[in-house]
Amino acid sequence: MAEKDMQVRDKQELQTQAESTRSVPVYVPAVDIYETEENLVVLADMPGVAPENVDIDLTDDLLTIRGTVTPEGQAERMLLSEYGVGDYYRQFTIGRIIDQSKIEAVMKDGVLKLTLPKVDAAKPRKITVKTK
Repeated sequence: MAEKDMQVRDKQELQTQAESTRSVPVYVPAVDIYETEENLVVLADMPGVAPENVDIDLTDDLLTIRGTVTPEGQAERMLLSEYGVGDYYRQFTIGRIIDQSKIEAVMKDGVLKLTLPKVDAAKPRKITVKTK
C-alpha cells in the first residue's frame, strides 16, 4: 500500500444547522468498513462513550449512530486540554444487500463494531458445472 493511501485524519466536528440539547461538540466518528463473504463490518471510533450511551437506530434504509459522552473530572481544574471531548453522530444508507433484521453491535474499549450480514442473494456462491 502506498504511503499516500495511509493518511491520518484529524478529528472532524459535525457541522449542522440543528440545535443540540447539550452544550458539547459533536464529532463524526472515524470508521473503518470492511467486507467478508458473509458481512459488512463497520468499526467506529467513539472514545469515552460507554456501551449504555450508544444509540443505534435503523429507519427504512438509514442507519444512525449516536454516542453520548459523560463528562469526567468536573471537580478538577483543567490546566491543558489537547483532546476534544464530545458526542458522536454519523449516518449511513444501508443497501438492499444487508439483512437488516440481523444487524449486531458490540461496543468495547471505545470502538463500536457493527456487523451487517448480507442477504443470501448477495453472498458469493459457487456454481457447479454439470457434464452431459
